[in-house]
Amino acid sequence: MSFPAKVMRDGLLEKRSSGLLQLWKKKRCVLTEEGLRLHNCKSGGGGGGDAPSSAWGSKAKELRFERMATVDCVEYKRGLVYFTVVMATGKEIDFRCPQDGTAWNAEIALALVRYKNLQAVQTGRNRHLSAHLGSTGEDEEL
Repeated sequence: MSFPAKVMRDGLLEKRSSGLLQLWKKKRCVLTEEGLRLHNCKSGGGGGGDAPSSAWGSKAKELRFERMATVDCVEYKRGLVYFTVVMATGKEIDFRCPQDGTAWNAEIALALVRYKNLQAVQTGRNRHLSAHLGSTGEDEEL
């Protein structure tokens, strides 16, 4: 069974492109318990907020927490927060957002820590359970 991940935040971020000019491109970002989904903004949109499918691309790039190492390089400039998501491969992805309210970088970092902690607890439980079951045959009655 696969359940959709709980959405923790949904909104706009700007991502620096990896091309030669490294332009900032607006993305609709959806932060879930499993990672960050980035939706492209279609150019020439009508501007209607009621129909997300017409304003945002259907194809999303997913930055999963299992492949994410850290969120760092936070800098505050001219009312914007600049930060970098570092993937396990070492790839760095730059973002920026307005400084008002709770910053995206903080929410992404907290969600990443929560995810890594849950993984560590599950790994610990699995090790404990397999060690316990492997040492005695008493649990077979259950």
